[in-house]
Amino acid sequence: MSASSSSGSPAPTVAVVGATGLVGETVLRVFEERGFPVGELRALGSARSAGTRVHFRGKEHAVEEATTERLRGADFVFFAATGELSRSMAPAAAAAGAVVIDKSSTWRMAAHVPLVVPEINPGALAPFGRTGGIVSCPNCTTIGLVMALEPLRRAAGLAHVTVTTLQAASGAGREGLDELRGQRSALFPRALAGNVIPQCERFQESGYTTEEQKLSDETRKILALPALPVTMTCVRVPVAVGHSAAVLVETEHPLSPEEALDALRAFPGLSVGSANEYTTPLELAGRDDVHRDDVHVGRVRRDPTHPRRLWLWTVVDNIRKGAATNAVQIAEELLARR
Repeated sequence: MSASSSSGSPAPTVAVVGATGLVGETVLRVFEERGFPVGELRALGSARSAGTRVHFRGKEHAVEEATTERLRGADFVFFAATGELSRSMAPAAAAAGAVVIDKSSTWRMAAHVPLVVPEINPGALAPFGRTGGIVSCPNCTTIGLVMALEPLRRAAGLAHVTVTTLQAASGAGREGLDELRGQRSALFPRALAGNVIPQCERFQESGYTTEEQKLSDETRKILALPALPVTMTCVRVPVAVGHSAAVLVETEHPLSPEEALDALRAFPGLSVGSANEYTTPLELAGRDDVHRDDVHVGRVRRDPTHPRRLWLWTVVDNIRKGAATNAVQIAEELLARR
């Protein structure tokens, strides 16, 4: 890879905090697949992971401990680690001129921080120009939902959304996968193997979990519909990779299943078959083609109890489009704007 981008300007210096984690490793892989210009790579992590090595573009890179000093001079900083690291280091990196793209929940609902899915609200990145700042990457469950909702919103408006998510173990990181495989325990509130758990993260006084609260709040912010009624149940299922959802959408104006399918097919980043077709997490996680980062939508049908309600099924790779790919797409959008 040359030291300059396709525009002829120097390729950016990129820091990845959490480079040894599931999402961090996938960020590096997506850089390679999409040809993202990286002049200097700084692979960073916790003190515990310092000294390990990651592979990137045919070379091994030593992982260093993430410090404010190691973020200085970076053009892009990807936080794919704990919220605590982002909370303590992101503001200083942004103040020094870096664009911080954060995958944790730390900054998502901050009024001054854009929450971005590039296919939906790229205009939220307009204030950045050539200056630094923090951009938040939504929850992996939220991304799959809003990608399916946005074309329906544009076609007929949204009046109400009810969703039941079926979330893979990897949504809790590498530790979640270990627990699914029986290599550890106590991460989830009940045994996950051979089971389903109607609880993702911790309960609040309302009876809803923090994961459910994120899904509601983030959906409204991304779609710029602060009063949209969104209600949900988030369920952990014994699947390694791939978040699914059964979604009931009530539109403001009548929309037939055929019209909904047309709107969904015309929207970038979606894979849509016929009304009765659907994709499963196992099928999506095994894909190695141009559609692996798409949100897959199927089973689009009218709710027989209401003339403006439609049911649909969605599946998203929570590690790729639900996390790493969306973060890289944000950086690509910012480079294109410069």
